[in-house]
Amino acid sequence: MTVKIGLKCSESGDINYTTTKNSKTMTEKLELMKYSPRLKKRTLHKEVKLKS
Repeated sequence: MTVKIGLKCSESGDINYTTTKNSKTMTEKLELMKYSPRLKKRTLHKEVKLKS
């Protein structure tokens, strides 16, 4: 069962990336270091639900 998720910047609050994940195999929330275009640096991005 794959679901669409967004990756939200922890510093600016923008949702910069979207991806999918299998909710049965990955039960924990996704946290990645990604590039934030507004801040022009790499920041921590956390998983948020997207409106379908």
